Amino acid sequence: MHLVDLWLTRSLSMCLLLQSFVLMILCFHSASMCPKGCLCSHSGGLNVSCSNANLKEIPRDLPPETVLLYLDSNQITSIPNEIFKDLHQLRVLNLSKNGIEFIDEHAFKGVAETLQTLDLSDNRIKSVHKNAFNNLKARARIANNPWHCDCTLQQVLRSMASNHETANNVICKTSVLDEHAGRPFLNAANDADLCNLPRKTTDYAMLVTMFGWFTMVISYVVYYVRQNQEDARRHLEYLKSLPSRQKKPDEADDISTVV
Repeated sequence: MHLVDLWLTRSLSMCLLLQSFVLMILCFHSASMCPKGCLCSHSGGLNVSCSNANLKEIPRDLPPETVLLYLDSNQITSIPNEIFKDLHQLRVLNLSKNGIEFIDEHAFKGVAETLQTLDLSDNRIKSVHKNAFNNLKARARIANNPWHCDCTLQQVLRSMASNHETANNVICKTSVLDEHAGRPFLNAANDADLCNLPRKTTDYAMLVTMFGWFTMVISYVVYYVRQNQEDARRHLEYLKSLPSRQKKPDEADDISTVV
């Protein structure tokens, strides 16, 4: 029994030692994969914090097991295509307080359906490709951007989850309709369907063109009638100025007809 107890004790010690060794390897591996200037920690998954790291672009060596990613308060200006495509466990993505102006069409490919929170607030985004947020399930924060309200933005917001809440926080810096500038997008969209404006503008242009042609035709007809009247008056005056002579009955009839 003493040998068995000794063997069990040693086995347990070996298991604990092996477990500690494995954890050390995992921690060292995670730390070694952490992007430069970022801090990585484990809390319900891998959290990668790159806040205030003076980053000018999104790191391309992000660990695939990243669950929470904080890239806020940097100098990032764009979100390239498929930059997050390998982060299949990503649930939270914070890109607020940067200088983002451009979001490529496939920027969120690979994470659109797993993201739960996407923060793009306090950037310089004026417009995005109409497919940029396709299949995005996350609750998006896109307030405090200089949005240009047009048909594309209307289509983008309609395709997003919780679009009513998102649209209500979007303020039109500029708009295809000047009267909507400075107003919440939701109010602007309720006032007018921004995707129908080009067609309406075309209809108005056609109407104005047709009215212009009609006016030209009427003007020409009026001018033609007046010109003929003037010619007839001159002709009559010319006839009156001819030396008087005895007119035959048939000649008098001819002159009356001309008048």
